Order: sequence, then C-alpha cells, then structure tokens
Amino acid sequence: MAKKLGKRSGPDRSQKLRRIFQALFLALNVWIGAQFYLFVRYYETGSQGVAPSRPPGVEGWLPIASLMNLKVLLATGALPRVHPAGVFLLTAFLAMSWVARKSFCSWLCPVGTVSEYLWKFGRRLLKRSFRLPRWLDIGLRGIKYLLLGLFLFAVVSMPVEGIRQFLGGPYGLLDDVKMLNFFRTLTAAGGIVIAILVVASVFIENFWCRYLCPYGAFLGLAGLASPLRIRRDSSLCIDCDKCTKSCPSQLPVAQLITIQSAECTSCMQCVAVCPAAGALAMSAPGRRRMPGWVVAATVAVLFLGAYGYAQWGGHWHTNLPDQVYRELIPRANEFEHP
Repeated sequence: MAKKLGKRSGPDRSQKLRRIFQALFLALNVWIGAQFYLFVRYYETGSQGVAPSRPPGVEGWLPIASLMNLKVLLATGALPRVHPAGVFLLTAFLAMSWVARKSFCSWLCPVGTVSEYLWKFGRRLLKRSFRLPRWLDIGLRGIKYLLLGLFLFAVVSMPVEGIRQFLGGPYGLLDDVKMLNFFRTLTAAGGIVIAILVVASVFIENFWCRYLCPYGAFLGLAGLASPLRIRRDSSLCIDCDKCTKSCPSQLPVAQLITIQSAECTSCMQCVAVCPAAGALAMSAPGRRRMPGWVVAATVAVLFLGAYGYAQWGGHWHTNLPDQVYRELIPRANEFEHP
C-alpha cells in the first residue's frame, strides 16, 4: 500500500539560516586576514606611529598551536600568554561538536564554505557530482584520521615545558606570520597542490573536508558524543531517497533510522529536501525535534560566549611588546621549525 504524503506545516528555513552563518563567518575571516596582513606589513616596512592591531582571530588558523596550549592549560591550569585566543576558539568548536555534532564544519568553517560552493558550482556546470568507488572512498577517508593521529601524538608526547619553549621561541611567536608568508610566497609545488584540491572539489563533494582535513576528523570524533541525531521515521518515510542524494557526506540516510556517523555535519540538507512531513528530523533523546534555528543558536551562543568570556577575562589578545614584533617580523623567514 502506498504511503500517504503528509504536507509540511511550513517551509524549512535551515539552509537559508546556514548560508547566512556561512557568509558572516567567511566575511569575518576575510576581514581578519586583511587586518593581519596590514599588521605584518607595518612591521616589515618599519612604519612609525600607531601600529594596526593584531586580530586575535587569526589564531583560529593555528590548530596545532591551539592544541598545544590546550594541553598546557589542562596540565597546569594556567592559560599561556601566547596565542590564548586559539584555545578559546578550539574549545568553542569542540563544544559545538559535543552538543550539535561537527556543526562547525558546515555552519562556520570558511574552508568548508568555499568547498561547498565549489562542488555546487561543479554540479551546476556538469549536472552531477562524482563519487569514488567505495573501496577507494573508505581508504582515502582514513587519511584525515591518520593525519589527526600524527598531530595528536606529537602534541601529547611533547612535555609541557617543551611546548612553552617552542611557543615562546621566535618560530612559535611568529607561526601566524609564517602561515601568512606561506601563501604570500607560494611555491610552484604549493600552487599545484592547491589547484589540484580546487579542481577535485569541483568534481567531488567536499573533497578536502572528506579526505584530508584532520581538524574535521577531530571534531567528527568529538561529535559522536553529541545527543543530537538525524532520525528517520520509517512509518512516515515515502522512500523517495532524496535525503540520501542530498547528503554532502554521502551517508545512506534513507536506509538508516538514526545517523550516528562521525561524517555528519548537522548541515540538515537531508531534512530540508524531505517532502514527507515528520519523516526526517534533527532530534534529541526522546525524539524531541530540533529545528534548524536550534543548531544555529547553539553555534552562535558557543562561539560568541567563548569570545565574550575571553575578552572579559583579558585572555583574548597576545600581548607582546611592540619591540618584539619590530625585531622578529622582518626576519620571519630566518626562523625554521626547531
């Protein structure tokens, strides 16, 4: 007997809300990048007068340093004075994962946003996206977990005093400048790698995120503890398979009752395309339905809460003397990883 299709009570606005969050966070990161570039150029050129302020948000692009500082904080109870903002950002993103799966990846991450628009452009251009054979897909997905394991091993095995010496040395003080210089003086090899990643992202959904991002792997594992799940009511499902086809993480949503995979990013695209009222929803224990605005509110509260607490406690800025920047930034390329 064919199942009767129930109508939704109203339009699903989760994707519109998610796109707003993506656009705002991408714009914020562009501003941070521009401000940081001006800050570095000020010291490189020996300018006089008041220096542009260093945007602490740039430390969000230093996940290894943030992990190191988080270890120091947990081991000693003292927050390091170099790159403290990174600790609060990492903690906020982990908290998002614990509460709402790895929502950072699909709601805030600027790399994830660019990657999403690349594969959507490819789908519009080619009328389809490509999927790798299952055996190859599984093998490649293991790369990001391997990279994560190597980074975690390096941080865990490094003694607290070694971390302090590293981050307090010239290379550690300037690892944000070194990151900027990598892109400013991009080698041919680096350019080729980035070009390959961009092209691959046009053909394959979220290529970088799916196969190579250790940060996403870390948040995905943390997200396994989240109480929120995409749940399917088989009695209401009409087996149209739209949810599976729309899932950017390539999860077989239409074949499962509960989505528990570490690959789920709480993007809610599957819920948005489901035509059967009540058949698919983000829900908490007890099957209490959670609309898109709940995920959005969770992301916003945790991000702004971490920022506000760090500002209030005086832990947001890396306060180094002006003379340190004047001496070290012009010589940044002289310092190698110890």
